[in-house]
Amino acid sequence: MRKICIFTSTRAEWGLQQGLAELIRDADNLQLQLLVSGSHLSAKLGMTMDEIEAAGFQVDERVDILKFDDSPVGICQTMGLALSGYGEALQRLSPDLIVILGDRYESFCLAAAAQVLRIPIAHIHGGETTEGAVDEAFRHSITKMAHIHFPSCEAYRNRVMQLGEAPESVFNVGALGIENIRKIQCLTRAELEASLQCSLQVPFFLVTFHPVTLEHATAGSQVHQLFDALDRFPEHQIIFTKANADTDGEVINEMIDTYAAVNPERCLAVASLGLQRYLSAMKICSAVVGNSSSGILEAPIFKVPTVNIGDRQKGRLRVKSIIDCEADANAISQAIDTALSESFRRDICDLIHPSEQADTARKIVRKLATVELQGIIKKSFHDINADDGG
Repeated sequence: MRKICIFTSTRAEWGLQQGLAELIRDADNLQLQLLVSGSHLSAKLGMTMDEIEAAGFQVDERVDILKFDDSPVGICQTMGLALSGYGEALQRLSPDLIVILGDRYESFCLAAAAQVLRIPIAHIHGGETTEGAVDEAFRHSITKMAHIHFPSCEAYRNRVMQLGEAPESVFNVGALGIENIRKIQCLTRAELEASLQCSLQVPFFLVTFHPVTLEHATAGSQVHQLFDALDRFPEHQIIFTKANADTDGEVINEMIDTYAAVNPERCLAVASLGLQRYLSAMKICSAVVGNSSSGILEAPIFKVPTVNIGDRQKGRLRVKSIIDCEADANAISQAIDTALSESFRRDICDLIHPSEQADTARKIVRKLATVELQGIIKKSFHDINADDGG
């Protein structure tokens, strides 16, 4: 039986991975292993490993790495601890194949450990770009260490091949996040209110803001600009989901806590909503505001406007429901005004997302179960000729 190890280090990753994990767990010819790390094991960030176990999954290895601060040097120390811990965990698990999603530094460390241990890697969501974040370099580095690739659309597939990956190893399967939306049973407004223990009878924004990690110490000033803009819409409530364990993430989260404490009648701040509550809130909110990739990928499926602030998501494919603006209070408030306008909401009713496909998770599982692993570790660099397009 082929052992498939899924690595997860954040709530956002697991939200995309859970359906895939269920299919692997239930397959007769596959054995699921879960290696859990990062913010999943942090009480401050929601201890979301509890959600994984509550959903009926066995956590085979947990590697606690968040023992340092979130300064750049602290993140480097965390990466050193992660590389060592992941190597030891992988040696114990001895998987046949590792599944990594995305672009975080934790995933980069896991891929590096797997590379040294000669364990094949399947990478989901390669080929994307985020020019404002260090994740950009980590993502492309993971692509070079991976052996099977599952980008979410043809443009990203082409970019993976531009990095020298052979076309026969790169499969355009669509986006797991979009598939989740099509499959998940969202809560009603009343059910969401009961779960969050707050009233949602007035319009609200769903706000997530992460550090722009390729900028130096801009988090505080940018969040101040965001708050200034939100203050101009006092008739709207705000649900904040907190930042990841990135450089200056704690700065943002402390500012959110302070703002919510000063505005308790209209603000709710949570470390993690979990997938069902997050998508349920997204479905009925007035706009998604901030710089999360969920505003780029998932919000458009609900035909909900996204106010995308700053450069963190710069380079990702856009659809017409996304309004890009600078991290400036006036620009943000103007973008929110646009998002709330009836004409804009009518205009986005017919949008089609380029990463939407049917049966994304099943396509991935079928390939994980059948791909030939003998000799897969050694890769040739695939050169693209100008006249053949790859």
